Amino acid sequence: MAKTLFNSSDKSNFILNMSEEKYSKLASIGLLTACFCTSLFTMIPEIFREADSATKVSYEVVAGGLAISGVICLILALISLIRKFSGKHSLFPVCAFGAVVLLAAVSLIFSYDYNVGVYGFPKRGEGLLAILYYFGFFVTGISIKNEKALKTLSAGIIGAGVLNSLWSLIQVFTGKLTFYTARDAHYVGFKANPASGLSQSPIFLAMVLSLALTVALAAAILTGSKKNRILCIVCSALFAFVMPLTYCIQGFVGLGAAIISAAVIVFIKKAPKVRLAVILSAVIPAALAITFAATGVIGDEDSYKLRDGYILWSMDSFQRVQGSGRCDGSVVDISDVSAVYSRLNDKTLKLIKKYPMTGTGPEQLVYPQLYTMGVGVNSYNELSEIIPNNDGTFDKVYNEYLYTAATRGIPSLIALAALLIWVIASGRKRLKNAPAESTVLYFAALTGILIFFVGCSNITFSPIFWAAAGASGAAVKPVKPKAEKRKRKK
Repeated sequence: MAKTLFNSSDKSNFILNMSEEKYSKLASIGLLTACFCTSLFTMIPEIFREADSATKVSYEVVAGGLAISGVICLILALISLIRKFSGKHSLFPVCAFGAVVLLAAVSLIFSYDYNVGVYGFPKRGEGLLAILYYFGFFVTGISIKNEKALKTLSAGIIGAGVLNSLWSLIQVFTGKLTFYTARDAHYVGFKANPASGLSQSPIFLAMVLSLALTVALAAAILTGSKKNRILCIVCSALFAFVMPLTYCIQGFVGLGAAIISAAVIVFIKKAPKVRLAVILSAVIPAALAITFAATGVIGDEDSYKLRDGYILWSMDSFQRVQGSGRCDGSVVDISDVSAVYSRLNDKTLKLIKKYPMTGTGPEQLVYPQLYTMGVGVNSYNELSEIIPNNDGTFDKVYNEYLYTAATRGIPSLIALAALLIWVIASGRKRLKNAPAESTVLYFAALTGILIFFVGCSNITFSPIFWAAAGASGAAVKPVKPKAEKRKRKK
């Protein structure tokens, strides 16, 4: 007999009577929204970028995509916790992520700006609510019970990569549908259209494609379908071609992580050695893209150079978001990639020492760096006018572990580290006997954990990463062959 609550109808108590199979199906759909919603909402400001001021749309609208997918997965996570679908094995990671959320709330109490702390900095959108949504993605992923649902998520990650890559090709070759153009970059000496896809930044795109490439290469090795293998190889080639055209180090870290992951998977899962050849689908297109960029086929450059400093400091943080001042040329050479990252890291470490327990507040790294309120009466009331007048300031440090400690405190970093260590350890423990899709998502999670050393959380990458991290630790039930199912029916 079906369970009911307070003598209500069976239909109104679908949560109490939901099977693990039904939940997994709904969870896979919810996690698909995590892969696509933010990218789809980014289309709006990109399409209307060339419009007049009356119809131009701010990048602030993109956070709406995160909110939709986040609310869906928070509901699914709540159902999982009520029905205990996540299982006892997930008690530690769920509690660890709960601590991350709780400590972000504590940080908010001691922050500079409550509004930013809750909703995130305008055009960034990574406040307390975003962290809560990430919790929903993770718990929904870890509650999945069948391999088919994991396969749906893997397909979603590849699909998100394809969508971003195809959009990027339009940007690179035409300079349209993007904020980042050679026309706008000329004054910083950058004569190319860097790819940003639907990720708001070339660096964030490189991070997203790192996950997509890892999944595509791993799937190409492990799939038993020749048709699917060819499709994954084509997608891998597309991702690998676009990644160097972000002109940032994250693209190369992601390429390396994906290629190494593919090689390791061949040996761990004892796949035919000939499948190592799929790595060429990443190496050759990446080399081709670099050659095109270096010879002027793409853009107007006479050599290929990394442009991280221009992208993260001038083009994104200062120009697009108005979340920082210009790079102070008297302190750091913006064309020197290592000097730029060194400056960001060193200054962030000083902020961690100043605010060790609670940090500066969620997404409020720039506030303690401000030293002038600008010029003019109105600038005292306009955040977008105050911050850009403070040269040398920045709103993001491209190391998520330092960023977490600086904005939410060292205890929050400890909780995050504990969570990620569990993801690594639990997946490694059952790697040899894990279903193919669990292996694919596990290596995607490893790529994300690695790239967090040179990248930072953002509302396009993080939903996908946390979905993959959660799903990689799910206690899935392998799909049984159809022949076996037929025998049981008889």
